[in-house]
Amino acid sequence: YIIQAPNFEKLREKVPEFMEEVGKDPTFSMTDVNLKFNKPEINVTIDREKAQSLGVSVLDVAQTLQLSLSGQRFGYFLKDGKQYQVIGQFDENDRDAPLDLTSTYVKSNTGQLIQLDNLVTTEEQSSPPQLYHNNRYMSATISAALAPGMSISDGIEAMERAKAKVLDDSFTTDLGGESRDFVESSSNTLFAFGLALLLIYLILAGQFESFIDPFIIILTVPMAVAGALFSLWLFGQTWNIFSQIGTIMLIGLVTKNGILIVEFANQLREEGKDKYEAIMEASESRLRPILMTSLAIALGALPIALSLGAASTSRIGMGVVIVGGTVFSLVLTLFVIPAIYFMWSRPKKHRPEFDNIKDL
Repeated sequence: YIIQAPNFEKLREKVPEFMEEVGKDPTFSMTDVNLKFNKPEINVTIDREKAQSLGVSVLDVAQTLQLSLSGQRFGYFLKDGKQYQVIGQFDENDRDAPLDLTSTYVKSNTGQLIQLDNLVTTEEQSSPPQLYHNNRYMSATISAALAPGMSISDGIEAMERAKAKVLDDSFTTDLGGESRDFVESSSNTLFAFGLALLLIYLILAGQFESFIDPFIIILTVPMAVAGALFSLWLFGQTWNIFSQIGTIMLIGLVTKNGILIVEFANQLREEGKDKYEAIMEASESRLRPILMTSLAIALGALPIALSLGAASTSRIGMGVVIVGGTVFSLVLTLFVIPAIYFMWSRPKKHRPEFDNIKDL
């Protein structure tokens, strides 16, 4: 989770508060930030008026500090066939404490030596060893370990709650790493889910030459999705990319139950039977194939749900979704689809050629 600010002072002020707020949230077991204010440094401020009154220029003070502390390279020399650098810097014992500025002098324009601590004030601070940028903003990246039973979605929501409490409108946020991948894959999965529903509906509309019958069949999908989400909650699994793929698979797996019932009921009505008699007979006669195919699918996905095999733990969500969604949809389809068909199905044209279809 990336926090972006227009300047470094904003980050220095709000990042510790944000980390404190996030640390209190039970969604996370551990939190960390890459922008750590743990590098000690001394901020030297030159008193310009005093320096001017003593005849010392600001440039002389800056050059004295640079030559004595920065470790600037002045050149090279050769000795015994090897090249060495010439570094200008005070000995370490003369520059390891702020009090050492009292032993540093700068020459005024009159040639008088002025003690440096008479011209400057020092302040000890803690700054980050490195500054980070994201989208051309100063940034800090928050990383966290999720508590048991929590998903990436829960973690993003917890970060957003902390943002609403701590950060003002001058801050912006972004996602990185696994969080970004999760959000992008979720949006792509939602698009794929909607596209699959649309394609199946159009194919069924062409097959049944009706817009009502395909809609009745598609009603098996919400029941399967409800069963999938309930199964994830029941077995403590998360909504991840594998469970999303399993949900898309359910669209094709469960619609065949509705197709079996609706198609056979339409055939019976074309033979001249009324709506109630047709749907009841279709439900009874198609019970066995629906049970056989649904149980075959559920049992086939059971090894995935039980995490049997090497490196299969990550795919448990897919197996749980398929098994739970198929079984849940199986039970409800046998009751909901006939009822919806009886209420919504339009009258069918009687075709005499189907009257003696059983005798053929």
